[in-house]
Amino acid sequence: LVGEVEHARGRLPSLDDATRLTGLLSLIADPIRLRILYALDVSEELCVGDLALALGANEDQVTYALRLLRTAGLVIGRKDGRVVFNRLAPDFPAPLREHCLHQLVEITRRPPATLTD
Repeated sequence: LVGEVEHARGRLPSLDDATRLTGLLSLIADPIRLRILYALDVSEELCVGDLALALGANEDQVTYALRLLRTAGLVIGRKDGRVVFNRLAPDFPAPLREHCLHQLVEITRRPPATLTD
């Protein structure tokens, strides 16, 4: 048992890595922010008004969510006159896109599993 504990301990992320990871996951755990990321994944770029229409949210909610996503480096903006078009950052992690935006959404659509002995 001691060997298994040491094996597990040696493979755990550091406390700092775990803290950063939970921060990122909590950032995308918000329904508006997650849906913005999803919308930007399926569209090349969208402005605040278009995102609000697509999400059925108000522009203030979208603007606030975008500010947080930009601060985290997940979304970038491109200004065209007075309009800012938002897109996923070029270095947006592909595994995050695939697993969190697609596979996890599909998992939530499945009926709950029952526990068996």
